[in-house]
Amino acid sequence: MQAFKIKAFAKWASGEGLGDVALASAVAEMEMGLIDVKLGRQVVKKRVALPGRGKRGSTRTSVAFRRGNKAFFIYGFAKNERANISDKELRALRMLAKELMSYTAAALTKATKAGELIEIEVKDNG
Repeated sequence: MQAFKIKAFAKWASGEGLGDVALASAVAEMEMGLIDVKLGRQVVKKRVALPGRGKRGSTRTSVAFRRGNKAFFIYGFAKNERANISDKELRALRMLAKELMSYTAAALTKATKAGELIEIEVKDNG
C-alpha cells in the first residue's frame, strides 16, 4: 500500500501538527475497513486525531483511497473551523482523486521528485 499527501495538504497538516505517524495510522485503519464516510468515486472522509486529542474534536480529511492500492490525502480541515465540504468542493475532490488514482509508477515518482506529492511510510501488515 502506497500513501501520499499532496503538497497543499502537507502544508495544512504541518500547521495543524498532524504528522505522518497519525496519517499512516489512518491509512492502516482504512485498510481494515474503518472509513467514516464514503463520499463516492474513491473519495472517503476520515477523522484523524491530533496528538493528545481524540478523533471526535480533531481533524477531518478527504482521502482518495483504493484498498490495497493507494491513498492520497487531498484535503483537510479542523472540525472547529467548518462543518463539512460543499458539493462543489466534493466534485473537485472527486476529479482530483480520479487523476491521482490513474498515476503510473513513473508519474508517482515524477510528482514525488517535483515535491507535488510527499510519500507517507505505511507499515505493511501483510
